[in-house]
Amino acid sequence: MSLRLVLVADTHVPKRARALPEQVWAAVEDADVVFHAGDWVGARLLDEFERRSRRLIGVYGNNDGDELRQRLPETASVTLDGVRFSMIHETGQAKGREQRCEALFPDVDVLVFGHSHIPWDTVAPGGMRLLNPGSPTDRRRQPMCTYMTAAVVNGRLDDVQLVEVVTSP
Repeated sequence: MSLRLVLVADTHVPKRARALPEQVWAAVEDADVVFHAGDWVGARLLDEFERRSRRLIGVYGNNDGDELRQRLPETASVTLDGVRFSMIHETGQAKGREQRCEALFPDVDVLVFGHSHIPWDTVAPGGMRLLNPGSPTDRRRQPMCTYMTAAVVNGRLDDVQLVEVVTSP
């Protein structure tokens, strides 16, 4: 069994971007499971993700208002082909993140998070993989806007890729 995943966070539509880039929508539509780690900002974007995703797992972020907080949890957990995922928007400062997250999510194989807009891919001492896809719309201090793709293949996370969003000239 193989599942194609897309990981996004910090879309900030419509405040920091008017729309999600078509490249990202194409990846969302092609994926079996989409993770969105918060800071959607507008409920219309959530509606669009729900329409375009085969399966959507989302959480709210610190910039998400009451309507999104009523529709989404602060944390989400799902097991896909034996791989245990959890997701939260914010994990705190980078220093000590792996140990802190392993303590908060002891029974998790992969933790997806956002907030910083900085891509992150590390493995904690106990084996938990921590993934932040960056932002597909607001690069902040990063050279490019980004999201991630990955796969779950035969009960393991595989082929994690940081994907740069190509902007039109």
